[in-house]
Amino acid sequence: MNEWLESLQPQAVWRQFRLMCDTPRPSFHEETLRSYLFEWSQSLGLRASIDAAGNLLICKPATTGMEACETVVLQGHLDMVAQKEATSNHCFENDPIETYEQDGWVHAKGTTLGADNGIGVAAILAVLESNDIPHGSIEALFTIEEETSLRGASQLPEGILKGTRLLNLDSEDRGDVYIGCAGGVDINVSKRFLLEHEPEFDRAFLITITGLKGGHSGLDINKGLANANVLMARLLNDLNDAMDFRLSSIVGGTLRNAIARDANATVLMNASEIGKFEEWLTEQAELYQQEYVDTDPNLSISVSTSDVTGHLSKSDQTSVIQALLSAPHGVRRMSPSIANVVETSCNLGVIRILVNQADIELSVCLLVRSLVDSQTEYLAKIAKAPFQLIGCEVLLENGYPGWKPEPHSNLLTHFHRVHEQVMGFEPNVKVIHAGLECGIIGAKYPAMEMVSFGPNIRGAHSPSERLQIDSVAEFWNILKTLLKDTPKAV
Repeated sequence: MNEWLESLQPQAVWRQFRLMCDTPRPSFHEETLRSYLFEWSQSLGLRASIDAAGNLLICKPATTGMEACETVVLQGHLDMVAQKEATSNHCFENDPIETYEQDGWVHAKGTTLGADNGIGVAAILAVLESNDIPHGSIEALFTIEEETSLRGASQLPEGILKGTRLLNLDSEDRGDVYIGCAGGVDINVSKRFLLEHEPEFDRAFLITITGLKGGHSGLDINKGLANANVLMARLLNDLNDAMDFRLSSIVGGTLRNAIARDANATVLMNASEIGKFEEWLTEQAELYQQEYVDTDPNLSISVSTSDVTGHLSKSDQTSVIQALLSAPHGVRRMSPSIANVVETSCNLGVIRILVNQADIELSVCLLVRSLVDSQTEYLAKIAKAPFQLIGCEVLLENGYPGWKPEPHSNLLTHFHRVHEQVMGFEPNVKVIHAGLECGIIGAKYPAMEMVSFGPNIRGAHSPSERLQIDSVAEFWNILKTLLKDTPKAV
């Protein structure tokens, strides 16, 4: 599958990107790809190892005449976000990504493309396979589970890397170079509630919110996009004020680092309320559509009949809905020192309220990000508060530090010069409101200089993800020139 990708230029990179698309590799399922790459590197005569966390390190010696140059670390992550359209039957653990070209961009059919970070990994593999690219010693580091917890980078052993310069190939904007990123922490909420059955609530309806764009919870958090979980909490809170009903379930969002594109809730009510409910829901749908006509023009709220099940008590229902309504989402603060950069934000990523045989289980996952670690801690406490007030267990997990910018590093100066040489214009030096692995690796290797760059990727973490073909060639030329011009070690 995806043979057509090999007709694109530079062929060496696109051939490897085809491998990325043909090999299933959602987070937690990187083993097949990693095992293949380990054996592949052995066939090339390269030294490779897999650490206890599951990261793959492949080392390639310097080409003739460049043995005295600094060792460069090329870094990317093997996993991809598994998001698909509601109508897709794709199985990310077993099926390849099916690609096509439209208007100069590579797309996937109904799923995420995995250009994040598949194209960066493909470029590294092309360097390792090459015999005509001058370079110093290379350490190619491929991490795991970046998209879910950054576990690979977090558990990377100290001391295994000897390089003094790291090129992270996990950015998404042609012409930009990133020198700093946000840190973050997951907030995982859970509680079990008593299951009730009240006979007067004999009708059940499934409310569904769909048609939202979704997107990356860091890169897109300042775009005013609708979040289906936020809308559902708002809708249920207003419904709680408008009429008597009981909440049975909520299923919203799939990933803590993706803005939720859809959500559904099962509500129970008695027959006398049905006409009033349907009229009210139509009015709310029109209101939300007006509010988000510019950002999410396909927003849709629909209702269908469902099966009557157990439900939360009236008091538990009110507590849960108000806690969800109070949960922070969106931009908390813009950076006061870096223009047009989000400093601190929160994403209400996943909500689950599910009926079991004996009880009802609540689970919620939020992701807080900030360029300032103390602000990450502060907003996390704010996010915890409404759930702690209703007796939930709240855990802060998978925390990771930010990457402090070094605007005067030797590597950035080198990148600046190469970018202008290759592209004909100066790069935009930026700080990203997302969790790059550079922050974690930098904490383990404080003397290592780092930059992050890549080709144009749009719609990452959503089925609209796409990769601009022409920008890949530019990205490749910059990488090759950086390696060719690697300075000698001091």
